[in-house]
Amino acid sequence: MIIEKDLPINVDQDILSGVPVFEGTRVPVAALLDNLEVGVSLDEFLDNFPTVRREQAVRVLEYFKQSLDDLKKAA
Repeated sequence: MIIEKDLPINVDQDILSGVPVFEGTRVPVAALLDNLEVGVSLDEFLDNFPTVRREQAVRVLEYFKQSLDDLKKAA
């Protein structure tokens, strides 16, 4: 699957059956959102998933934020 060039996400059928993961890890991107949803801070998430770099998590969150901004503009 083609992912936005600078987005640190990998989708590969050989890694967790194609679940989107942070590039270079086996950590699902959804784990970040799930953790934030239940009140885990970004720092705690990164402590719990040390293979994910802060820059990766921040970039993904920025992408999601931009996606919401794009939806707002389209409305």
